[in-house]
Amino acid sequence: MTVSAIGGPPRLANPNFFSLDPPSGFLLEAAAQGLVRFNAEGETEPALAQSWIVSDDGLRYTFRIRRTQWSEGGRVSAYQVVPRLRAALARSSRNPLKPILGLIASIEPMTEEVLEFTLKAPRPHFIELLAQPEMAVLLADRGTGPRQATHQPDGTMLLSLPASEDEEEEAPADPPIALRGERASLAVARFMAGGADLVLGGTAGDLPVVRAASPAATALQFDPVAGLFGLVFQRGDGPFADPAARRALAMALDRDGLIAALAVPGLSARASLLPAGLSEVPQPAQPDWAATPLAVRREEAARILASLGEPAPPRLRVAMPDGPGYRLIFAFLRRDWRLAGVEAERVAADADADLRFVDAVAPASMAAWYLRNFTCERSRACAPAADEALALARETQSIADRRALLAQADGLIRDAAIFVPIAAPVRWSLVSPRMTGFRRNIFGRHAPGELIAGEN
Repeated sequence: MTVSAIGGPPRLANPNFFSLDPPSGFLLEAAAQGLVRFNAEGETEPALAQSWIVSDDGLRYTFRIRRTQWSEGGRVSAYQVVPRLRAALARSSRNPLKPILGLIASIEPMTEEVLEFTLKAPRPHFIELLAQPEMAVLLADRGTGPRQATHQPDGTMLLSLPASEDEEEEAPADPPIALRGERASLAVARFMAGGADLVLGGTAGDLPVVRAASPAATALQFDPVAGLFGLVFQRGDGPFADPAARRALAMALDRDGLIAALAVPGLSARASLLPAGLSEVPQPAQPDWAATPLAVRREEAARILASLGEPAPPRLRVAMPDGPGYRLIFAFLRRDWRLAGVEAERVAADADADLRFVDAVAPASMAAWYLRNFTCERSRACAPAADEALALARETQSIADRRALLAQADGLIRDAAIFVPIAAPVRWSLVSPRMTGFRRNIFGRHAPGELIAGEN
């Protein structure tokens, strides 16, 4: 079975120091698992941990480590795992989950095979965070299984299950996986030529690439992911320091027109920071213009922006990733803002900018993940009162009080107009008819152990 993931060469990178692109994320899920993992449907199941229990008050998660052989021939113990998990929370960590992992009060080894998390307050969806590849456990820069990774001469990484040393266990039936990291155009071409069974890691940025190849309708699959897909303000000064000016930029966008151009099944425009359906905040804070017709919104936006007192039309620098799909999105943004009297310039994703495009899948069904992306620690354009509400929400033991504080933070961030929401992220895959184990899911994760390639 051959898997092409869009990105660079796969590597066993420490997620506390290096960001994970799709090839490296898939590799860590295969060869450096965490305590739990996602199954094909996006539900959590045992990985390094063979079982876990949650205390009645929801504050303690106790995991029992399975007697797992890792690549050096030793056995993984709780005393090895705990320091690796603590490292994700350390001051020096750049793990993308770090802001939300602040809900952890402590991680302690209890015995060789048992470890325990203590949370500051109950979090029903905490276990979903532990299933992300960013929480994979590396020991001595090597994986903890279940698969072993071997570089091949053709540039692929071979992921295979080792023979079992336990006579009571059957030999592994899962075939090896040849994993390749490459740019979207090569991955799509390889799939269309029959050289790959699966392409993973597709985003809105490379959607035009796969559409140009005209794959079979059943081959192109979209995950129903949730997350952030829009623009975040980077500055607390300049012409867009005023929340009214930022609000005008959000009002001016024709989201429905952009969504129609992307033509992704099930994708709809969104005017709120939080998606609908989160148990913690059932009713996201909607802007006051959400139900206003586009023509009226544009007229009002133009009036607000014209009152900024600038001698020339205000200019925006918008940092966006490269890719034909992102260029298409920017063309819509530039057109809409020009109609409102603002000129926009696209710059590189890591360049200094007024606005930065965000395209991120939520790692758990937690409102705090969305809201903590917009704290004053993350951006100079922020709402300090929202940070205070989030700090109180993290500590409170009352579920009702937490929901009220999160809703308050959501409303404050909306009023500050820090984020310009557009929709949910887009994540696509190309799936061969041979792949009988592929399932679309809300996290866009496709576990190596769940992928089954049968005969045509």
